[in-house]
Amino acid sequence: MSFRLSQRDKDIIAFINQFRAVDRDSLVDLFFKQLKLPVNACNSVMVRLYRLGLIERTQQYSPTVYLPVDAKIKKNSQKILHFLSILDVYKQMCTYSTPKQVIVEDKPTGRKGGIEPDLFCIFKGSPFWIEIQRNQYSEQKMQAKINLYEEFFFSDEWKAMHWQPEERSPIFPSVILITPVRYAATSDHIRIIQIASIHELMEKYKGSSKQTKEVRSRTTSYSGGIKINLT
Repeated sequence: MSFRLSQRDKDIIAFINQFRAVDRDSLVDLFFKQLKLPVNACNSVMVRLYRLGLIERTQQYSPTVYLPVDAKIKKNSQKILHFLSILDVYKQMCTYSTPKQVIVEDKPTGRKGGIEPDLFCIFKGSPFWIEIQRNQYSEQKMQAKINLYEEFFFSDEWKAMHWQPEERSPIFPSVILITPVRYAATSDHIRIIQIASIHELMEKYKGSSKQTKEVRSRTTSYSGGIKINLT
């Protein structure tokens, strides 16, 4: 059977493959919002792509959640909620600026037991590794997680990551913990930001130009040149 896909079709399929689980309303916001009847248009496109065998779907959730055709998660898996929480963080970012170099479930060390952030991206010019805590951890477990980031910091492997700036010193990403609980986890070497949402992050760094300059000046005091400038 021959069929022709539009660029939007291809973008939707690629987006679902990237985020693993995407709900219908998110697709409406990201791909159909400019249309007169965005929900109807989205439903029509998604039914067509599903019937063509280019995506999978689960109706265990309302609205429908779409999955890659080779998804290795069950259609009623709690893992779907995990991927939807990552998508929600991405969508919050998009209300301010579209993130670049997005990697879902990044594994920068390439080794089992290394850091495994839920999301990596460059947002408003700064690189971030994002941990989304849907469950409450013990203080010890959270500090152990931060210790893994410190180990990676001292390994210097991060300096060769493909997203590093070509004409500037390598930057070690700030680590964002998205959690309703505040932990005592600390680090003398990497920047840790604990917030309940991206909206809180933007409020936190929405200061004056003077604050921005102060943050930039602190950047140079870190080995690895941590950068954060969200204003």
